[in-house]
Amino acid sequence: MRSARASQIVLAGGSGQVGTLLARHFHSIGHSVSVLSRRESISPWRVVHWDGMTLGDWITELDGADVVINLAGRSVNCRYNAANRREILESRTGPTRLIGEAIARLAIPPNLWINASTATIYRHALDRAMDESTGEIGGKEIDAPETWRFSIDVATSWERAFFASKTPATRKVALRSAIVLSPDRGGAFDLLLRLVRFGLGGAAGSGNQFVSWIHERDFVQAVEFLIAHEELDEAVNVASPGPLPNREFMRALRKAWGTGIRLPATEWMLAIGAFFLRTETELILKSRRVVSKRLVDAGFEFEFPAWPDAATDLVERWRNVQQVSPVRGTSKNSRIAA
Repeated sequence: MRSARASQIVLAGGSGQVGTLLARHFHSIGHSVSVLSRRESISPWRVVHWDGMTLGDWITELDGADVVINLAGRSVNCRYNAANRREILESRTGPTRLIGEAIARLAIPPNLWINASTATIYRHALDRAMDESTGEIGGKEIDAPETWRFSIDVATSWERAFFASKTPATRKVALRSAIVLSPDRGGAFDLLLRLVRFGLGGAAGSGNQFVSWIHERDFVQAVEFLIAHEELDEAVNVASPGPLPNREFMRALRKAWGTGIRLPATEWMLAIGAFFLRTETELILKSRRVVSKRLVDAGFEFEFPAWPDAATDLVERWRNVQQVSPVRGTSKNSRIAA
């Protein structure tokens, strides 16, 4: 039975951190979850192989499903050389077009198709917040490096491929999400907290650039809200109402962990570090000041609207997940000298 509250959910490219958060959430509340993945895995939910490039038997998972959520795309945490740029772009636009083609062939197309996008689509913003109605698409800033245009090109090409797909019977939402923070190992929060734990959690660059973020519980609840509210379509920002400068963001994280030690990183230090870590400084230095106007106007309420409260919750849960004591950051299973 098709309803505003989904019961059959397909997650394409759903084996990463964000896909796992959604699969875990929807599975835990009784929905039928299928994950389309390039790699095999043992999970509580159904995992179906696809290559993200060609039509195959995986199409049957979409037929009669309530919701399809496409999260496919390789990580942007790499150097933006020609090969990586091509793969980053094609790994997003290709699967998006493929899912559109698959939906167009279905006897019973899904009621809703949510496609990942990114809050990075907006300009480098220090002056004001970017919402869906007043936000400015980036790419023409005079105060941002030319190299940052690549991320804008990826985001806009991704959304063009999504909205160009001819699926008249399926509502479509482009999920312009900020960074999703959870205590899971290897996720963005885990990496940020590692800096703080090793005394490197000071301001990055000037520290004035804004950080847009969303707590994992608000993220999954926002997706559930979008499924239930059929009046919402097109682009929707999914970000906490409290973006804040990097300096304040890291200060709150240090306080949540219980340390005052902070070594700042200048832009030249970040450039050297990014080179050796095979990543780009844009991920740290671009000011993302994005808020969710459409969600709030529709009645969505954030459980964690302010970063200090979210940081405290995530640190406590990280310690539980990692079995780490608040005392000196030691393992609960290790002996502490008297």
